[in-house]
Amino acid sequence: MVSGDISERARVLLKTLVERHIKDGQPVGSGTLLKEAGLPVSAATIRSVMSDLEDQGYLHSPHTSAGRVPTAAGYRLFVDTLLQVQPLEDRAVIALREQLNPDKSSSELVQTASSLLSSITAQAGLVTVPRQEAHQLRQVEFLPLSGDRVLVILVTNEREVQNRIIHTRRPFTEQQLRDAAAMVNQRFAGQALDRVQQRILAEMQEARSQIDDYLEAALDLASKALDQEESVDEYVVAGESRLLGNATAEEMLKLRELFDAFEQKKDLLHLLERCTRADGVQIFIGEEAGYEVFGDYSVVTAPYSDGLRTLGVLGVIGPTRMAYERVIPIVDVTARMLSSALSS
Repeated sequence: MVSGDISERARVLLKTLVERHIKDGQPVGSGTLLKEAGLPVSAATIRSVMSDLEDQGYLHSPHTSAGRVPTAAGYRLFVDTLLQVQPLEDRAVIALREQLNPDKSSSELVQTASSLLSSITAQAGLVTVPRQEAHQLRQVEFLPLSGDRVLVILVTNEREVQNRIIHTRRPFTEQQLRDAAAMVNQRFAGQALDRVQQRILAEMQEARSQIDDYLEAALDLASKALDQEESVDEYVVAGESRLLGNATAEEMLKLRELFDAFEQKKDLLHLLERCTRADGVQIFIGEEAGYEVFGDYSVVTAPYSDGLRTLGVLGVIGPTRMAYERVIPIVDVTARMLSSALSS
């Protein structure tokens, strides 16, 4: 339903109703609209317009009272055609600029961006971790520990350092570990980690066919060292507790399902993957996300990059009655500043 399908009077009343419902979370009656809309009409006229909007699917009555609340379609019409986005407050811009410092590592920047989104919007902030193909191998070192354990010092990109302990299939001397690290650095430095792993697996097969046990063992060591599957989370969420503070009694019942979705990740990751393929801010209201668990919530996202390619997506999750006029510019500017920090 496009905005041209409703009258200007209906648009004003819908805008007033949505803004009031966002403010207090309660059904809005004709008396409240009569006071706040500023239209020279009677309460009976307002009730008639509200009834028409309900018939068109923009409003619904949650109780037997005369009050109404917006549907997902009502929110969509409000966001697309009635919303007046506010410029970002100076203090928010300053906080983003100071905290999203290019001197921080990408993992620190992701954590910081998630926390900033939550604190500024008072909703849950979410940032996906940069995709594995965005990580390039710079250097690896192997240090012997007791038994079959080896300490891996993995340097990726310019300043990302990971320390991991892995278990090997056979013991290695300190010199053998130095030789293995030199082999990996000479052959694969500067390449994307996922590409390196593919090449290592291929060379392991070749070594096996040539019965080169030491080379195969060294490549197996390298493969385990570069395996990123267990070493990083797919995304970082901050501020789940803020959703509790803003929730009505009815909304509290839905939050447990949302928190379960945060833990299980599957549905949320599918949604975020869709967002990485889009340009600019994306807004999913209620069931638009495609998953039942988001029925009472909205997701506002924007992709971020390193100046060359999209690395991930960040956003805010909150109830459908979130303050879109504030959240949208915050998500947009945060994505731009995170991209700038990662590009430096």
